Formats: sequence, C-alpha cells, structure tokens
Amino acid sequence: MRLGVMFDRDLPPEQLIPFARALDETTVDDLWVVEDLGWTGGISSAATALAVTSRLRVGIGIAPAPLRNPMLLAMELANLARVHPGRLAAGIGHGVQDWMRQVGAAPPSPLALLEETVTAVRALLRGETVTLHGKSVHLDGVSLVHPPAVVPPVLTGVKSPRSLALSGRVAQGTIVPEGIGPAQVPGILEQIGAAGDDHELVVFTFLNTGADGAAAAKPVVEGQAAFLGVAPEEVAMADGSPEEAAAQVKSLWAAGADTVAVRPLGSDPLRHVTALLSAL
Repeated sequence: MRLGVMFDRDLPPEQLIPFARALDETTVDDLWVVEDLGWTGGISSAATALAVTSRLRVGIGIAPAPLRNPMLLAMELANLARVHPGRLAAGIGHGVQDWMRQVGAAPPSPLALLEETVTAVRALLRGETVTLHGKSVHLDGVSLVHPPAVVPPVLTGVKSPRSLALSGRVAQGTIVPEGIGPAQVPGILEQIGAAGDDHELVVFTFLNTGADGAAAAKPVVEGQAAFLGVAPEEVAMADGSPEEAAAQVKSLWAAGADTVAVRPLGSDPLRHVTALLSAL
C-alpha cells in the first residue's frame, strides 16, 4: 500500500520545489504532478520534483496521448528514468476531449491512439526498435539511443469500461480520477481484468481536513461531479477530521487500491497532509 500526494494544478508552479522538498522529509511514498491544458507541463514538473528530492517516486498524472508523439514521450521519460532510476511512474491518458478539440488534437479513435501510444512507449523504454503503423501512431524503425536501465512503469489514466479493459491489456497500472469511492474499486478492478500483483491501481482522491474547508471544496467537487457524470454528493473524498480522512484512505486500500494519491485542497496543502499523516 502506497500513499501519494498530488501537487494541485491551481498552486503557483514555483511552489512545487518547497512542496516536493517538504514531502521528501515525510513518510509519503509518491508525489504526483499534473498535465492539464493551460496549467503546467507534466514532464517539466516531474523533472523539477525529481531534481529536488532524493526518495519520492514522482508520478505523471497524466500526459494526454493526443498532445505527445510517442517517440518524443519515450525520449523524455527515458531521460528522467536514467537520471533518477526507480523513481518515475508515467501516466498516459486520452486527454479531456473538449480540450483536445480546442487545440486541434482530437483523434478519430481515442482508444486506438491510447493503445498504440502505450504499446510503443513501453517497447521503446525497453530498448526495442519499434515499427508500428496503426490507426493513429506511425513509427518506422525507431529506437532510443539511451534506454533506461530501470524501465519506469507506464500507467493509463482512464475511467470508462472500455478504457479500463484496454489498460488491463497494455499498461502496467491504472489511474482513476478523484471521486471514486471504495465501493467502486472492486468493479473497476474487474473491468481492468489484470490478474496478479503486476498491475498497480492508483486512486486519486480529494483531501480536505477540518470543517472550515467545506465551502472551498464545494466548487471543486461540483466540477468533478460534472466530469464523472454523477451528483456532487456521490463524489467520494477524504474529508472531515484527520481521523475521518484517514479512514477513507484506509478504506480505499482495503477495497483494492495499491496507491491512494490524495489531492489536498486549498492554498495550504501541507497542513492537510500533515494532519492526515498524523492520523494514519
């Protein structure tokens, strides 16, 4: 069981350095960085966090496949993995389709693009020469000059049943978005269909300790509810007292999540993290 913490996209990017350093001094296992359209780039954020820490695994959650040529993505990931062996987890996803359309990158088949991207990136990171002429990805005899000695796991950030099944087939792990509760985890694992301990399930969840944060959390929860297509009251989160938040994290682990990555809300995220760690 792993505990991760997300650096929220709304925080100023320059705060990532002190945030990462502070987390590196705790018992937290992972730091997850975000790549959302208009906010910050996941590769540059991961590189920054890795450079100023010595222990944490840094996860990219998640790089949109439509914005990343798989060869370039493999080159970037291999570079990070060589410089910081064993400390990178690479998440790749469909990208929010409305955002992809805004930048002229919406693929005709998001499923095909994701499968071909993950397949190609994993093969390149293993040091293979890749030729792939698929529906969306076209590579002709390419390989990495400096493949990593420690190959980082490639996960997909997905939520629909068909995408979850795809993740089970081609990825080494699955990242599911904030709002998923313990009752949903067994069904997600069944849809992924990956057997054994080799496929990591990462569950993102909002973290908000203390009653004073309820008002601040409301717009975030409402936005996530719209994204998930559920009512706001159905968005699960680790909130309430530190003990109540810790109980929610523990329930996700007990339901089958390998990694729970909390996304602390508000302008003082370390306060929530410290409270959660004390309760855990």
